[in-house]
Amino acid sequence: MLRKVGFSKVWHWGCQGVRSTASRYASSSSGSVPKRICIVGAGPAGFYAAQYILKHLDNSQIDIVERLPVPFGLVRFGVAPDHPEVKNVINTFTKTAENPRVRFLGNLSLGKDFTLDELRDRYHAVLLTYGADKDRKLNIPNENLTNVLSAREFVAWYNGLPGFENLNPNLSGSTLTLLGQGNVAVDVARIVLSGADLLKNTDITEYALEALSRSNIKKVLLVGRRGPLQAAFTIKELREMLKLPNCVTTWRPDDLHDLEEALPNLPRPRKRITELMMKSLSEQTAQQTSSVNSSGSNKFQPIFFRSPANVIGTDRVEAIEYTVNELVDNRAIPTDEREIIPTDLVCRSIGYKSVNVDSALNFDERNGCVSNASGRVLKQTLTGSDQTIDDIEDKYEKGLYASGWLATGPTGVILTTMNNSFGVADLICKDFANNVIRVKESKPGLEMSGKRVVTWDGWKLIDAEECRRGEPKGKPREKIVKVDEMLSIADGK
Repeated sequence: MLRKVGFSKVWHWGCQGVRSTASRYASSSSGSVPKRICIVGAGPAGFYAAQYILKHLDNSQIDIVERLPVPFGLVRFGVAPDHPEVKNVINTFTKTAENPRVRFLGNLSLGKDFTLDELRDRYHAVLLTYGADKDRKLNIPNENLTNVLSAREFVAWYNGLPGFENLNPNLSGSTLTLLGQGNVAVDVARIVLSGADLLKNTDITEYALEALSRSNIKKVLLVGRRGPLQAAFTIKELREMLKLPNCVTTWRPDDLHDLEEALPNLPRPRKRITELMMKSLSEQTAQQTSSVNSSGSNKFQPIFFRSPANVIGTDRVEAIEYTVNELVDNRAIPTDEREIIPTDLVCRSIGYKSVNVDSALNFDERNGCVSNASGRVLKQTLTGSDQTIDDIEDKYEKGLYASGWLATGPTGVILTTMNNSFGVADLICKDFANNVIRVKESKPGLEMSGKRVVTWDGWKLIDAEECRRGEPKGKPREKIVKVDEMLSIADGK
């Protein structure tokens, strides 16, 4: 019986377990023919996998292929500009890229400059790590009104991702509503409410800095469909908001009224963030009692138990109508009650999806990620006797793997991606060691004739120019946002 299988599995490895197994694979995997591996995507998932393979797979050669002329993916274009310490991982990635067994090949796109079949023919193994760069939508009425954006677009705008420099979000109104309560949403809230003075010495783009200096946004709402115990932001992000200069965090007391009762049974991380919320609420109550004037401050307000049902407006957004939810077994259950809250700008932040860039790839369109089992990509057509994937013997595309958000969906932080990529890299090492991937002959690698490729030396020229432009402004760099300009600099022009 033939059937089409769409199977996606989130899989996490502990670092200690990966290291102990990998040493065995490295010692048993040898030979005179180099093991040629292509990694598609130069973000954290790709670099962590390359780092692991270099350490544990003897005689391996790695090409890291990236569609942009510049490396580092989410670290460069996703991490907030006021979190430079998170970007320090770039130093580790740079050491990996400068290993003589690694080549960086920028400005090359899977599905455009080469096909997946070509890669598989020209390498012993292919690892796909090109991330998730499509937004999940709310699918509610009037979602396409002017001034309804995604947090991904907003972050791409202030972080200088090519193609978003002309987004020009309208910041003339007083209220921004963020739909979703993850760290990305809190990043946007913090950047908008920080003010230009706090950001002027970061690597935020100059055009975003200028726009934020003229911003009239004074209030940011952070709206979630479930309760405070289910909020996805971390304690670090909340603490930063509570300490943000000239900004007051306000809570709806009814949203937090059951927290004290739940506190003793919470796991420690959730308990700590809940205690922080309760402390902030008590300070808010004390401030109101003492009549302290905070009218001149910016305001940050998390709102819980609300699901957006309708965007209200004619030419542009004017308000959002919400369904009021109640929590049942940790799920948001809609009630008949509604609430309308005015707003001038909306950013949805409800997750990302990957896109399928090659028809030969077994892609799960519904979940927005590659169909895989623990990082091994599954065949598009499988033969088996029943519906259980474990009962099918010949189920993997030999030598084809996926890691990072492309494999797991957009989950976790950079450390999560590191653990996942180390785990998938360990599988690659294991498959070479066990002759699942047979190295009978050398592979030529990517055919680059006629293609405008940016090498690592080309990236170093771009990097140096960005740093030069940032120095007079007191910034670590001024990012170049035009691909043509990047290419010209990489060519030494």
